[in-house]
Amino acid sequence: MQKKGNKYGTHRVIEPKGVLPQPANKLDNNMDEIWDNEILIDVQTLNIDSASFTDIHNYAKQQAGEGASQEKIMEEVKKEMLLNVELQGKHRNRRTGSGGMLLGKVEKIGDALKGKIDLKEGDRIATLVSLSLTPLRIDEILEIRPEVDQVDIKGKAILFESGIYAKIPTDMPEKLALSALDVAGAPAQTAKLCQYGQTVVILGAGGKSGMLCCYEAKKRVGVTGKVIGIANSPKSTQRIKDLGFCDIVESAAGMTPVQVYELIERLTGGKMADVTINCVNVPDQETTSSAWPPASPRPASVPRVSAAT
Repeated sequence: MQKKGNKYGTHRVIEPKGVLPQPANKLDNNMDEIWDNEILIDVQTLNIDSASFTDIHNYAKQQAGEGASQEKIMEEVKKEMLLNVELQGKHRNRRTGSGGMLLGKVEKIGDALKGKIDLKEGDRIATLVSLSLTPLRIDEILEIRPEVDQVDIKGKAILFESGIYAKIPTDMPEKLALSALDVAGAPAQTAKLCQYGQTVVILGAGGKSGMLCCYEAKKRVGVTGKVIGIANSPKSTQRIKDLGFCDIVESAAGMTPVQVYELIERLTGGKMADVTINCVNVPDQETTSSAWPPASPRPASVPRVSAAT
């Protein structure tokens, strides 16, 4: 008979006791037996949070040493990911604190959930809760795709009773569906905040969440509004230019607050932005989102809009 589990997964917390799985330092990732309110997932792909993967990749480059090959860097990425799971029983970046989500196949459903959820064994799902709270075991890392922050693995994971998920649609590639679901919260917030006629600035416009936010913002502000996309690298700048979702696209390498303030001041004739959406995946960018003239009323602003982490 399966053991009765807590709705929020606290039965998997090893340390410190009494906290929820996300802030816990270590979870029980033993998959030999599941509790009665858990879903066991045969994991295919980890979609690592963009900020987390960027940090891991940069750390791996440091560990590999100057001039190291891409193969050597990817080996260091593997080591860091495996260490995260070994130490914590989950994949939570030890520096950024962020996780990501996963794609996999339902292997087993706990007795207490059978017949009460719209899942059956064999269904392919993406989890919509963070890897930072998901018990995970990695048996082998098969492939790393740094261009999309995805890692194919052999492994198992647990989805708690309170966890949410999405069945993978059959009319689009699985990896594309995973990428879209990962950043779904960002365009949803954009739709909620942006209104007709507004000026919207989107930082990190050339990334996955940034591109979706640009599209949604332009749809909401209409022909009298303006969407300004700010990207970091020449590659991401050209990408968002080619898509045509923005009225103006500019590159601001480093994205320092003063640099961006002066750029937006010039582009808007001093009026600045009504809404700022920040999709940047590197640290210390929050202040950049808050640049507006002191004399102006503070506009609706989002310091950071990102995927579920």
